[in-house]
Amino acid sequence: MRIVFAGTPDFAARSLAALIEAAATAGWTIPLVLTQPDRPAGRGMRLTPSAVKQLAQAHGLAVDTPTSLRKGPDALLAQQRLAQAQPDVLVVAAYGLILPQAVLDIPPGLPDAGCGRVTAMNIHGSLLPRWRGAAPVARAIEAGDAVTGITIMQMEAGLDTGPMLLAEPLAIGPDETTGQLTVRLADLGGRLLVQALRSMSTLRAEPQSAAGATYANKIDKSEAWLDWRLPAVALARKVRAYDPFPVAQTRLDDVVIRVWRANAEVRVAPADPGTIMAAGPAGIEVVCGQGSLRLIELQRAGGKRLPAREFLAGHPLSVAQRLADGPA
Repeated sequence: MRIVFAGTPDFAARSLAALIEAAATAGWTIPLVLTQPDRPAGRGMRLTPSAVKQLAQAHGLAVDTPTSLRKGPDALLAQQRLAQAQPDVLVVAAYGLILPQAVLDIPPGLPDAGCGRVTAMNIHGSLLPRWRGAAPVARAIEAGDAVTGITIMQMEAGLDTGPMLLAEPLAIGPDETTGQLTVRLADLGGRLLVQALRSMSTLRAEPQSAAGATYANKIDKSEAWLDWRLPAVALARKVRAYDPFPVAQTRLDDVVIRVWRANAEVRVAPADPGTIMAAGPAGIEVVCGQGSLRLIELQRAGGKRLPAREFLAGHPLSVAQRLADGPA
């Protein structure tokens, strides 16, 4: 079996690692890896290859980094290179570029699982049809879901709408962040991918139901601001959902404060939302629309992440001061 892999971040790299390991004993080959072009990163903003590119190159795999697969000379050249790789199937995980039907039609595909030959399969970080789209992990945490999972689906032109080949649930920990949950889902995704490829002859595709479908919009930086009028439990979920990006934040006068860890409390005070009701080693407790939020780990712009005790030593906050829920 000839498999072309397309992916970009660490989530995808973990699936590629599982595929590389399995290929050694299964007789599979990976003639080409597609990933996004190098991006500026770090304080020096140096061009940095994606996690997938770094892994692929470390294993001597051919890598292509087109800016588009849909239109323009770069897309045409990328499609030609893909065709020259002669894949039997495409495997996609958090690639970041749209694959048009012309690309999905290049591989001859694997055996029909009930919804046509499988020319491309996607590793998606949710139990479809819940949380189709770009940010399924963060949206699941933000919504308060108790369970998420991985779905291996047959790709089609629609956004995460294809028939499901394999799925497995995964419980979300009560204090788990998007970064932590993504790692566990990535490991599960790699395992299910290999399982799906090894058992294609026995898998049966299940069309997705429109009922229960939700869309996981990409997280925007503007969502990072904590709206103190919301219930504390909702704000605590946002803090976990926005770690590691874009990181929840609030503001005291003109000082922006990032919030990395927080707990919801049931205690309330007769004060406006955003009012500090306690500030000490155990945290900074802030009045919310319902209950209060205890800020446990914070960061001032340009500074380090600090536990509340250390943060307050350098940036004193007082009871009755009020935090804002948006830019100055």
